Amino acid sequence: MNRLFAALASILAAPLAAAPFAYVSNEGSASVSVIDVATGLVASTIATGAKPRGIAVSLDGARVFVSEQAGGALVAYDAKTGRELARAAVGKSPEAAYLSPDGKWLAVAVEEDDRVAVLDTGTLQVARKIATKGRNPEHAVWSPDGKRIYVSGENTDAVDIVEVASGEVVRQVVVGDRPRGIGFLPDGSRAYAAAENAERVGVIDTVRGEAIASVAAAQRSNGITVHPDGRHVFVSSGGKGTVQVLDVASNRFVAEVEACKRPWNMAVTQDGSKLYVACGRSDAVAVIDARAFTRLGEIAVGKLPWGVAIR
Repeated sequence: MNRLFAALASILAAPLAAAPFAYVSNEGSASVSVIDVATGLVASTIATGAKPRGIAVSLDGARVFVSEQAGGALVAYDAKTGRELARAAVGKSPEAAYLSPDGKWLAVAVEEDDRVAVLDTGTLQVARKIATKGRNPEHAVWSPDGKRIYVSGENTDAVDIVEVASGEVVRQVVVGDRPRGIGFLPDGSRAYAAAENAERVGVIDTVRGEAIASVAAAQRSNGITVHPDGRHVFVSSGGKGTVQVLDVASNRFVAEVEACKRPWNMAVTQDGSKLYVACGRSDAVAVIDARAFTRLGEIAVGKLPWGVAIR
């Protein structure tokens, strides 16, 4: 009996696993809101430099990487304390930042330099800068195998496909005017790119490097996030204030959820249960049931939320 009580006491005394957190970059208030996914409450706020946009989190959840547009930098912060750990100059007007699948590298779209900066996450040193063919890159997303980076250029109609080994753009795929968000199926076989002005979603066969479908979307489609099960793709409509749900098998939209004013970039929890949507003109994050496709509510954050990352 004493052994049983001792075992129970040991279990109760053990630290609980950290809950997933959603990190939201607030461009207008120079901050990152840290949301406890389990409670839906803002657990802390990290003060950043001016105009934070792109956001990524290390695989161990210890560091938050933020692109700071005004300072032309990529900055690493301690996820628990909010303390600045390191910073790297990346170029003029950095936008979205994405972690490589192995967690060793960051790709940062540097808008006004027409470059993608690739940084070592261990040292936060810039390993290389890759020239893009598309102008004003906004997103630079790693393929699931880490061998390529797909880059959307705002002032073009195509996605650049960068071969990581060579650091060269090996192909451009036309998806429609003003490409924005990009997402991959978990197996890497397809990529999806939202074209804001064309109001379409381009479907790219990643083996052939060709567009195989173009799906009409809602007004000013921009953000893209793929559900972890690979069956649906979420597309935010900045003009309509909704999130559309694209069925991967049929390339048809099967649901549309009222979200907020100016839904922007998004992220889905790793268990596939909730979608968090940055609402640029609502100063909030909308939370959507990612399986039932219903709006659960919203969480107040800072001003002009731009990006979301979950770990």
